[in-house]
Amino acid sequence: MSADHTEARPISDPMLRHLFPRLTPARERGSALFAALVGEARAEHWFLEGQVPDTLDGRFAMLATMVALATVRLERGGPAAHEQAVALAERFVEAMDAEHRQLGIGEPAIGKKVRKLVGALARRVELWRSAVEGGDWDAAVIASLFPAEAPGVEALEHCRAATQECWVRLERSSESALAEGRIG
Repeated sequence: MSADHTEARPISDPMLRHLFPRLTPARERGSALFAALVGEARAEHWFLEGQVPDTLDGRFAMLATMVALATVRLERGGPAAHEQAVALAERFVEAMDAEHRQLGIGEPAIGKKVRKLVGALARRVELWRSAVEGGDWDAAVIASLFPAEAPGVEALEHCRAATQECWVRLERSSESALAEGRIG
């Protein structure tokens, strides 16, 4: 790189960040909630008692389910919650992009793969939106966590109870608590 060109870097000066907020990356937006949801999705009980397959697809299904439930919760809030939902989706896209790059998927295939994963998240948001509004919770669990093969009765019961418990915690969490990554 020649001396004439400098690498673009985020503005770190707090005053400049305040004056030019749209010119500075807001990486922290949504990161705390996304990290909390990753923690929820990685809980062993999903893979042991819930029998979610401990594979890349199973782990994706678990994370997408947690993000979908949180998105539905945020959609029910005010404007700040809607902004959090957008930030959460942005973190999801960033994470999927980064994870798949680490798996060795490069351009141009990565864009197509990430779009497919975002579509899978959108379908889960629709499933869970219906379930929390009185729809068939078991059908949402099966479609969201077990798209390849329906689980056994005990696994379904566990995942039903665990997703309902997660939903209750998300519902009782304030928007500010969720923004800080604190779930119920």
